[in-house]
Amino acid sequence: MMTTTFAPTEARARLIEIVRARSYRYGTEITLASGRTSLFYFNMKPTMLHPEGAYLIARLVLDTLADIEVDMIGGLEMGAVPLASAVAAVSPTVGRPIAAFFVRKEAKGHGTKSLIEGLAAGESLAGKRCVIIEDVTTTGGSAIKAAEIVKAEGGGVVRVITILDRQEGATEAFASAGLPFQAILTRGDFRPGE
Repeated sequence: MMTTTFAPTEARARLIEIVRARSYRYGTEITLASGRTSLFYFNMKPTMLHPEGAYLIARLVLDTLADIEVDMIGGLEMGAVPLASAVAAVSPTVGRPIAAFFVRKEAKGHGTKSLIEGLAAGESLAGKRCVIIEDVTTTGGSAIKAAEIVKAEGGGVVRVITILDRQEGATEAFASAGLPFQAILTRGDFRPGE
C-alpha cells in the first residue's frame, strides 16, 4: 500500500523491487532494439502499466524535474506513451501540470499526417520546453530521434530521462548530441541472477 507522503529514496527502492519482479530477466540471450544482444533484458511495460509502478515512475520523474521549467513530456511511440501519460496525470497533484505528447515513428497516412500527437488544433511545440522520456535506453538512438523531431517542430529539449539506462553508450551519445540526460535506474541496480 502506498502512503501519501513521497520519499524519493524509498520510492526508488520500491521501484527496483517492482522492476525485478515484473520486468527483469537475466541469462537468456535477447536481441535488443539497438540490434545488440544481451543476457540482461528489461521489458519495462509490465512495470510501467502496473498501478504502483506507474505512480512511482511518475513521481520519481517529477522529482528529477523539480528545478527545471518544463511544459511538455513525451517521446517516441510506443514506450514513451504510458510514461508521459502517467507523468501528465500525476503532475497536477504536485502542483506542476505538465502536458504529454508522443512522437510517431512515421507520420500518419491520413488526418493531420502529423509526427507529433497530443496537441490540440492550433497547438504546436514551438517555444515549448520539452522532456524526452523513454523506458529503456541502450545507445540512446530512439530518444535522439525523438529529440530531433521535437526540435524540428520548434520545441526545445531541456532533458532526456530514461527509466532504465542499460549503460551501453547512451550517456556519451546524449553528450555528443548536446542533450542533458538522467536515468531513474541503471543496469547497475540489478545484479546477474537476482
